[in-house]
This record gives sequence, C-alpha cells and structure tokens, in this order.
Amino acid sequence: MERLSGMDATFLYVETPNGHMHVAMTGIYDVSTMPNGYSFEAFRSHIESRLHLVPPFRRRLVEVPFQFHHPVWIEDPDFNLDHHVRSIKAPAPGGPRELARIAAQIASVPLDRSRPLWEAWVIEGLQDNQVGFVAKVHHAAIDGASGAEIMTALYDLQPEPAKFEATPVEPENVPTPAELLGHAAVSKARRATNAVPLFARTLRSATKLIGNINDKEKLHGGVPLSAPATPFNQAIGPKRTVAFARVRLDEIKAVKDSLGVTVNDVVLALVGGTLRKYLELHDALPDQPLLAVCPVSVRDESERGSNGNKVSAMFAHLCTDIDDVGERVAAISRSTAGAKEDHNALGARTLTDWAEWAAPRTFGLAMRTYSSMNLANRHRPIHNLVISNVPGPPFPLYLAGAEMVAAYPMGPIMDGAGLNVTVLSYREHVDIGFMASEELVPDVWDMAAQVEPAFDELKQLAGDKNPTLVKKAAPVTQIPAATRNRTTKKATAVKKAPATKKATAAKTSPAKKAKATAAT
Repeated sequence: MERLSGMDATFLYVETPNGHMHVAMTGIYDVSTMPNGYSFEAFRSHIESRLHLVPPFRRRLVEVPFQFHHPVWIEDPDFNLDHHVRSIKAPAPGGPRELARIAAQIASVPLDRSRPLWEAWVIEGLQDNQVGFVAKVHHAAIDGASGAEIMTALYDLQPEPAKFEATPVEPENVPTPAELLGHAAVSKARRATNAVPLFARTLRSATKLIGNINDKEKLHGGVPLSAPATPFNQAIGPKRTVAFARVRLDEIKAVKDSLGVTVNDVVLALVGGTLRKYLELHDALPDQPLLAVCPVSVRDESERGSNGNKVSAMFAHLCTDIDDVGERVAAISRSTAGAKEDHNALGARTLTDWAEWAAPRTFGLAMRTYSSMNLANRHRPIHNLVISNVPGPPFPLYLAGAEMVAAYPMGPIMDGAGLNVTVLSYREHVDIGFMASEELVPDVWDMAAQVEPAFDELKQLAGDKNPTLVKKAAPVTQIPAATRNRTTKKATAVKKAPATKKATAAKTSPAKKAKATAAT
C-alpha cells in the first residue's frame, strides 16, 4: 500500500465528467522489423512480459473512507491484461486523419478507477505496413519524466526484444476501512509537522516574488487570470479532437542558434505563430497576447525511478499580439526568462508541497460544481492553453520488435482551456500533438496545418540573420494539411470545415545512440 502524493491526487480531484485527466501518446510503427512478423498477440505478450517493470500498470486505487486523506495504490488482486490491451482496425485509407480520429475517440473516454489507470490500443489497417499504438495513462500515475521511464521499460533499442526474467509480483488484499483510516491518520500526523516550515518558506518565497514583480528592471512572465478570450477558452465537452504535425529537430536547433534563444523559446514561438494564424483565419485573434502554462519538471536525481508527479508550472506569454516575427520571438524569449525568474522566486517545490494539503472532498466537489455550472464561461480565462515540451530519445525505439517511426503526445484539457499542445522530440523530428474539445475546436487539423507556415516564418527570420547555418538543415517534413475556414466569429466555438488534403506520415532514419531524458 502506497499513498498518492498530494500532486498525484490532485489530478484525481480536478477530474470531471468532461475534463479527463489522462495523458496519451499515439505512436506509428513499422511492423516489417518484427522478427516473427506482425500479430496483435505479439504486442500483447510483449507488454505482459514487462509488467513487472512498470508498477503503474499493475496498481489500482483504493479510496480512504469519508475521503479522510488521499487514496492509496495497491497491487491489483484482480488484474486482467485483457481489460487494458485491445486492438481496433482503422477505416480506409488508414492515414494520419483516421488514426487521429481513433486516438480522439480513445481520449474521449475516462479511465475506469476500479482498475489500474491505463489502456493501450493497437490500431491495425494503417498505410505502408504500419500499425498505430495509442497508450493512455492517468496523470495521477505519471508525469513526463516517469512516463519516459515507463518507455525505457517497455521499449528496446533493437528489433530483437531483450529477455527479462520476470519477477513475480504478489497482489495485495484490499485494505479494510480500519486499516485505511489508521494509515491515513499516521500520514496526516507526519504531514502536520511540516506545516509551520512550509508556511514560513512560502511566506519568504511570496515576499521575494512580490519584490521581483515590483522591480521594473526585472523580466516577468504571465499572470493567471490575465489571458484574453478565444474560441477554445470556454467550458469543454466530453469529446476530443486530435491532430498531428511534425518539423525537423535540426531546423529547430538551427533557428535557435541563429536567433540566440533556447529550444523552448523556438517551440513557444512556433506554437504562438501557429495559433496566431489560426485565430486570424477565424477573425478571432485577440488584441492581448495568449498566455500559456508550461509544466516544469522538479524531479531531482534522487527521485529517478520513482513514479508519480514531480511538476510545477510557469506562465509565459506567446506574444501573439505582435505582428513582426522577430519582435515576437524576442518578446517570447524575454517572457520565458521572466517566467523562470518568477518560478524560481516562488520556489520549485511550492506547488507540490501545498498540494499535499488538498482536501479531497472539498476540492472534488468544487471542481464538479465549476464544471457542471459552466462557470468557465463567466470569467476571464486563467490561461489560454497548456504547452508541454518533452525531450525524447535521438535513437530509434522498438516495441515488440516494431520500429517506432513517429510519436505524437497528447495532454489533458480542462474547462476554460480547451486546447493542449504537447511536443516530443524523437530522432530527427519534433512531433507535435494537438488535443482539443470537439465542441470548441472541431477543425483542429486546420490549426495543425498552420505549423508549416509558422515555422517557415521562423526559418526565414533565422536565415536572414545566419543563412549558412539555416541552409544546412534539411527541408521541413509536414504531416498534416487541411483546408481553411475564415468565417468563424470572434470568441465562439469554430465551425467544422471539411478537409481536402491527405496527410502522410514520414519515416525517420536511425540517429546516434544517446541517453534519453524527459520532462513534463
């Protein structure tokens, strides 16, 4: 029995019937590399052989009576792999749009809390002898860094899967109510000893942050509740839409080096440029800059190998109100630098430490009331969207012998922020996953189609400053394409327009082997 941390439990408390707090990844695999040829059973057996290495795949929740404390994890005594690994066939022609539609359907269904909080779907019938693999895990169980460690356990560095000697894992009996309450009481008593130091530390951090904000010479990030209204900043529905995009990593780095900014600055500028173009096409671009929440990993070396969430967040402006691309990139760089200063002043662990004090009954009731009454439509957005940048491996990975050729991450959305853009570098590419509320952004492929022109602007800007550096990078590979809809009114859910262009997935070639790191 292991108690969830306050941060892990918070992802349970903020979950509503419309706001599902799972993360997902849609992978595309070349099955021609599988030693014995493709079969669904090969994927299923491979996952089964690695279960002893992945605790979040075996453990289920047990609630404490009266919600007296955060829930606990136990080894599921009734675990059945068939509840978690399934297959489905994509409709013709089996391209990225068909795959994304299935991924959206999977993402639209909340996970069953009576079982371990994950699912994996093998998507058959894709083009070019490929299959899809959609993995969905609750955010209460993993963050970006621990998700990368799960990938390390499941994936191999060559087509021939490594052999592991499975260590038997004994299931646990479900604790009695008395055991749960007793364990919770001891845990709360220990937590109480940290209350005074936490309050004192937070007071010092808040004083420092206020001092930074009042210092006009310092850079600053964004402030919650200062975001402008957009079509995707309303109460969300239960259904999701998903789209993919892809750019080359060497081009991202060339732009970064030419402009003298960070990779994260380039990613934010790319997403900001994409959203600016999309909102312009729908006559919905606000006069104020969009505000993004960017998760930040606070996991240290001593916590490697541990599951759960070790995350904080910073607020950064995307500077979408600035027309000039060069000025916009410079402003984004200043905003992210200021956001880091604000984050450091407040303290990396402040959010996770205070999450320990989240009251399950009160917090959960408040979130359900907020969602059911559509209160997100009645106040200014806290933020416009979440943008998560996860560094992945520069070398090929194999699942059951199948080579992963693309990996599109998808993060959760919530009332008032119905769009999530998650970015993952893998081998020579940066794969971008768009997740949105279907009611608010039904034409999410139109949004993803703006990645290419937005990136062209950044490359043009970088090329003007350092043409030799940028020309060394290969041409961009763009996955999605779609028609544009220019008619939607400002700050209303966009109308769906039929897409006309087909999208194709591009394979990548192996890169040098190196260590992979990840952060949410």
